[in-house]
Parts: sequence; C-alpha cells; structure tokens
Amino acid sequence: MPHLAPENTDINLAQLKSDPYSVYKYLRANAPVCRVKATGRTMLTKAADIKAAKDNPKVFSSNDPNTPMARAFQAHTLMRKDGDEHRSERMAMAPAFSPRLIRDHWQPLYQKLAEDYVSKLPRGEVVDLFPNLAGPFAARTLASQMGMAEASDADMQRWSQTLIDGAGNFGFAEKFFDDSDLANAEMNALFETILERVKKTPDNSAFFAMVNAEIPIAQSQMYSNVKIAIGGGINEPRDALCTILFGLLDNPAHIAAVKDDPKWFSEAFEEGIRWVAPIQVSSRLVTEDIVVRDCLLQQGDTVMTIQASAGHDEEVHENGEVFDLFRAKKTHQSFGNGPHFCQGTHVARMMLVQIMLPMLFDRFPNMELADRDAVIWSGFGFRGPLNLPVHLK
Repeated sequence: MPHLAPENTDINLAQLKSDPYSVYKYLRANAPVCRVKATGRTMLTKAADIKAAKDNPKVFSSNDPNTPMARAFQAHTLMRKDGDEHRSERMAMAPAFSPRLIRDHWQPLYQKLAEDYVSKLPRGEVVDLFPNLAGPFAARTLASQMGMAEASDADMQRWSQTLIDGAGNFGFAEKFFDDSDLANAEMNALFETILERVKKTPDNSAFFAMVNAEIPIAQSQMYSNVKIAIGGGINEPRDALCTILFGLLDNPAHIAAVKDDPKWFSEAFEEGIRWVAPIQVSSRLVTEDIVVRDCLLQQGDTVMTIQASAGHDEEVHENGEVFDLFRAKKTHQSFGNGPHFCQGTHVARMMLVQIMLPMLFDRFPNMELADRDAVIWSGFGFRGPLNLPVHLK
C-alpha cells in the first residue's frame, strides 16, 4: 500500500549549502522520496524519478506557489509557468538563441570578448580565475545577448547573485528580499532605457526579440524573464568553467588529453556539469495524487527535483563523485529536460568548449592549480567553486 514519504527533520539548509552531495547520497540509499522539513518540500533524488517528473508537467507543474522566487523577482516568471503560457514567453526570446545567430553573430562576438579578458591575465602569476575571468566573461556575454551593454560587469554579477540568493531563500529571511528589492529597482530603471532604445534601433538581442515577438507578451514579463536570464545565465557558465578547470587541472592525465586533442574539451564540459551541476535543484507542484516508489505524493504537495543528485546516481554512474574525463557515459540532467530545458544550453557549450577552454590552454599550456585545498565549494540551488587560484604558466 502506498504511504506518505518519510520526513527528515535532521537535514538543514546549512548542510545543503556546504555539502549537498553527501546528503543526496544518503537519501538515494535510504529515502529516495523524502520530505525534508528544512526545505518544506519532498525531495526526489533518483535520476529516473527526476526525469519522469520533469517530463510530466501535467502532474508536476512548474507553478510552485510557495517558491521564494516570486518574491525575489517580484514577478511570476516563465520558470513557474507551463503549457501555452510558458511557451509564448519562451518563444518571444527564442530568436536571440537561434543556431544561425549563435554561429554568425554571438560566437564571433564572444570570441573577441574572451580574447579581451584573457589578454589581461598576467603570465607566470597566481590568479583567482573566479573574479578575474569566469565571472566577468559570463556577465559581459550575457549582457550582450540580452541587449544590456550599458550594465557593468560588476552590476550584472551583483544583480545575479542577489536574485539567486533571494530565489534560494527557503528560510524566507527578510534580508535577502530587501536586497533583491533594491536590485529589482536598479534593473527596472535600466530596462526602461533599453526598451526605448530597441524600439527605435534593431539589434540581435533578446530584448529586441521580445519587443517584436510574433505573439506579444506584457512588458512586466519581458522584465522578469530578462531577470531569469541574469539569475541563471551568469552563474551557469561561470560555475561550469571553474568546475571544469578544477577537474582538468587536478589530474595530469586530463591535462595531457585536452592538450593532445581538442575533442576532450567537449567531454570535459559534459563531465564537469554532471559532476557538479551549476543549477542543482528545481521545484514542482503536484497537481494530482501520484505514487512514486510506493510513496504517495498528494495534490498540493511540492517536490524538489534534485538534478545534482541525478548526476551521481549509482544506477547510472559508478564513482559519480569523481570527475573522470574518460568516463564513457556522462549522462546528466544539469540543463533540465522537458519543456523547461535550458534555453541557453547551446550558448554555454559554445562559450566554454569552442572558445574559452581552448584559449586558456593555448595561452597558458602549463597552468596549474595553485592550492586545490584552498578552493571553496558552496551552494544549494546553484553550486560551484567560490574561488579558483591558478598559476598561469
């Protein structure tokens, strides 16, 4: 007979931020469907269950009414929508992400931006690549694609982190929402200026695409969906780049492989985001009673699909906690699946696989981790290293 999922009152938000993978390993083995009191959600930690939920928006709706995201973004964003409503907003921005535009416009621009940032890195010194390369590069490329050239790298990164802190504020602490309110006010003021510009001057940006969408969307939704891009579109490539570099530089065999054949950069990308998913979790609202692994999920429950855990699932990967460039099967759900598959996936791959990773290894062929034990990993909703000191030989 189905029963309610067991409840865990020991797991806390601090654990999930500092060491989530040990928590997920425990849950996969002992309670793969588990109500975790600290999050107010039922966690799904097995790869098959996570994929099934994401592929079934009828039963597992994105419209989570209890998410802190709505408060942090001051809006009901497309991330919390399903069906035609989600599709129309997603498609409004889609022209800026077309394969042709990525190939003919964004890739040459991003190549130039990468050259500008990498050329500023000093040879022979130890440099923290998180604030000096990964963060600014991710911020500038996103600002370009969104149509926000006026925004500084510092502002883009600050807004992104503030939105993410608010969206992940499952404890509903007022401080994080106060900060996001200020960030929203700053972004809204800038968006007013951008909106007037793109109405007069055509470009290839997401803002221009939305203003001229075949199926118009409300201005408030344009703003909220650019904020979604700012929230995830900086952290994802930034954290992925730092994670991949750590994984490669931590193993001489990995370094030798990517130097010998550029094909390994693509493998390194897939393995890196499997090993540490930049976007770790997603929430879904249960719209009708359903049984998962003999556990009854009731209508109105909120589940948390842990794509980070899916990448370490023992039924899919052996030694999933290890970054292994030569792993034959690098299956992951780090970009999501179903209707909410990440729209920026191809851009992120292009940025790192075709541009940044080859450029770094060409300019600094003998670079080394300066101190692997000094690297700090953190994050529950989004995760990656907070620093990456590298000797740029």
